[in-house]
Amino acid sequence: MSKPTSPASPIAPTSPVRPASGGPAASRATRLGPVALVVAAGVSVQFGAAIAVLLMPRAGAAGVVALRLAAAALVLLVVCRPRLRGHSRSDWGTVCAFGVAMAGMNGLFYQAVDRIPLGAAVTLEVLGPLVLSVIVSRRLVNLLWAGLALVGVALLGGGGFGGLDPVGVAFALGAGAMWAAYIVFSARTGRRFPQADGLALAMAVAAVLSLPLGIAEAGGKLLVPGTLALGVAVAVLSSVLPYTLELLALRRLPASTFAVMMSLEPAIAATAGFLVLHQALALTDALAIALVIAASIGAVRSQTRKLAPETLLNE
Repeated sequence: MSKPTSPASPIAPTSPVRPASGGPAASRATRLGPVALVVAAGVSVQFGAAIAVLLMPRAGAAGVVALRLAAAALVLLVVCRPRLRGHSRSDWGTVCAFGVAMAGMNGLFYQAVDRIPLGAAVTLEVLGPLVLSVIVSRRLVNLLWAGLALVGVALLGGGGFGGLDPVGVAFALGAGAMWAAYIVFSARTGRRFPQADGLALAMAVAAVLSLPLGIAEAGGKLLVPGTLALGVAVAVLSSVLPYTLELLALRRLPASTFAVMMSLEPAIAATAGFLVLHQALALTDALAIALVIAASIGAVRSQTRKLAPETLLNE
């Protein structure tokens, strides 16, 4: 605001994991892990976004993005220590595309938040993953779940998008398009690289792309100790933790299911505002959250019953 494989990675099969034999209980256990990862990632992103709001007056939108991605890249490179040799040209192309999508998603989103309210920005941005779920899915029931999620997202918007800054709206929609690309290339990167090595390399690409813009806007303000500390906190909560959780989830969830679950982001943001910031939660907001959650649960359950290969994510 807050998604695979190599022989070296025991938890990273080349295709979504099929439920092990053992009946419905085993099937539910197989799906619980990635669903929990997606929800945890969303919660982490929302807390990171709250800290980012405090940071933006100090460093500006581009400065926050540069600080966030640079700090996240350093953390991941130190922790993962990815190998630079032994990868094909196609592997590097996938990582670079992932990094470009990551930089674009973050840069456009923070430009949107600088112009329109956070809730509206998240609601508009999530349209990207929902469109992706429609494109990728081959089953009518998944299209119905995506439609239900879209209704919930529209209710969360409150019908008030017409009064928003059109430039901010355009940035939010652009961030949504990059979010869809992020989902696709996160899954592809996870299949090609062990553990989070590909994520670390892609984050470095994103940091290199965003740093010039951040330095141009914020300059020496990025080196103020307090700003650096907040930047590291935003990097961990909004990049390192959620992107790692999402990459792991995409190793076991198809993109269509994952994309529908991304509609949980506005719901998480609205719920966090109610619980943490004591912001009023209208009846329509509660209904919207219920619809989004129902759509996400339905998408996961339907995928549990029948796991189909997705050609968009296959090389």
